[in-house]
Amino acid sequence: MRQSCRAHLLRPCREMIEVGGGRAAQFPRAVGTILQSALALRQRRDQHQTDEYGLAVACGQLESHMDHLLAKPRRTPLDQRLANHLRRERDPLFTFLYCPGLEATNWRAEQAIRPMVVTRKVWGGNRTQAGARTQSIRLSVLQTCRQQNLPVGPLLTHLLCSPQPQILNLNHLHLR
Repeated sequence: MRQSCRAHLLRPCREMIEVGGGRAAQFPRAVGTILQSALALRQRRDQHQTDEYGLAVACGQLESHMDHLLAKPRRTPLDQRLANHLRRERDPLFTFLYCPGLEATNWRAEQAIRPMVVTRKVWGGNRTQAGARTQSIRLSVLQTCRQQNLPVGPLLTHLLCSPQPQILNLNHLHLR
């Protein structure tokens, strides 16, 4: 399941409103209103101020409003660019409303990998694209193990001794 970061969607809306103003700000303002409404709905859900039926109805209305907004042609290149991005992100746009406990932003994830990104860029020892990719994958797996309290040694042994490349699902891995 994938979730779009609310902060990364609201920031360009605010910037477009500041720069454009008037009619030029209508589309980003409408998008921002829908996204802010989704955050308010999540807060009502988390505070038990709405039941499951009310939540389902409100989610459906928000999704319908966004679909209606995205169906209209956009006049400016900036509006079109934002609309195209939202269309690509449409499926994971409201995931946080359907999964209690799921963050609406990716701030925690960005902060979790920040030290590894700095290491990779500053000193990571990778001078090629392949080396950079290997480093980023390795660090991501190590950080995931740390966050899920999984032992790294057995995982690495499992991967290195495997005769075939494997796709790991760390949520269902039992290496203890």
